[in-house]
Amino acid sequence: MSTTMIQTNKKSGSKLYFAFSDTRVLVGRSLKHIFKNLDQLLSIIISPIMFMLLFRYVFGGAIATGETTYVNYLVAGILVQTAAFGALTTSLSVANDLKQGIIERLKTLPIVSSGVLMGHVIADLVRNILSSIVMIGIALVVGFRPNASFVEWLQILGILLLFTFAISWLSAIMGLLAKTVEAVQWLGFVAIFPLTFASSAFVPTTGMPKGLKFFAENQPITHVIEAIRSLMIGTPIGNHGKLAIAWCVGFIVIAVPLASYLFRKHKGNR
Repeated sequence: MSTTMIQTNKKSGSKLYFAFSDTRVLVGRSLKHIFKNLDQLLSIIISPIMFMLLFRYVFGGAIATGETTYVNYLVAGILVQTAAFGALTTSLSVANDLKQGIIERLKTLPIVSSGVLMGHVIADLVRNILSSIVMIGIALVVGFRPNASFVEWLQILGILLLFTFAISWLSAIMGLLAKTVEAVQWLGFVAIFPLTFASSAFVPTTGMPKGLKFFAENQPITHVIEAIRSLMIGTPIGNHGKLAIAWCVGFIVIAVPLASYLFRKHKGNR
């Protein structure tokens, strides 16, 4: 191997090492914000518990789910809804960093630019794993009885992480585009609320009006919910697993370069 090739490889290896090192530091920064912010930590734990208890005991008795008990039907929907709304924290974190000028300061440092966004996204993954563990624990207490094998639980975890990763990058775009932190909250609510409630998350789609039923059965969150639900309770998964992965990968392929482009082009504090 020539001296030039060795130097090139060393340079490439150094770039990769510093990119990984920068991202690791920025992930640590985002995680510290999570665990130091008690209000935020409590909100990601209490919110799914409240939804679980509300639907399990207030609405559950009036909703027919066929041969599956309502609590077994419900858990996948609550799990995905929690991940979707939890991922919106990325947009708030990015908006706050922009408002406070932190991102402009970070841009002046010799660090990889995508590491800032990646730090928020990976921190969201950790946060959602914690809230999902708590939520499933509560679900077991109120009667949830899954029959998934160890391998199927790994598949559930993989789909949930992939979904959260995709939504977090879309949230990062919202955080970069919104003019204010308040606008970020509205954007997130408007984008996620219809997708989670106009789906099979809480009720079967069979009783919905024709147009709404078509939307609910074909939108990405329904495929994610149905894939996880089928793996949890042992019903046929059909094409939901493949479509859920395809939607998530498609979002990631579009959102990651777009968010990175918007991040590089952003100028000035808000």
